Amino acid sequence: MPETIEFNRDIRPILSDNCFFCHGPDKNKREADLRLDTEAGLHGKDDQHGAIVAGKPDDSEMIKRIISTDPEQKMPPVHSGKSLSERDVQLLKRWIEQGGKFEGHWAFLPIRSVESAAGPVSN
Repeated sequence: MPETIEFNRDIRPILSDNCFFCHGPDKNKREADLRLDTEAGLHGKDDQHGAIVAGKPDDSEMIKRIISTDPEQKMPPVHSGKSLSERDVQLLKRWIEQGGKFEGHWAFLPIRSVESAAGPVSN
């Protein structure tokens, strides 16, 4: 498990594989008016709550739904055929603990050097 969790490297793939079908960019498939692919959907905007509470995984609706044993609350829903591994859940919790920093899609971000992306290179 990485020490510092990065949205694009660690979290976006989990959400993309398991959540974006119902909570992503396709408005025709979106459920509950919740987007997990946007900062506003994750953190909230104006008077609307988001799916996470930065720094507080136990107060975050996303985590509550992921760990729920109630089939009506559980995410992803059983009928979706999707599931998160224990590692996925721990990554999500740790990311939220670390503030849940959102990053835009990598294609629209400035290019980072290999050194800044991976940390200092040692010989």
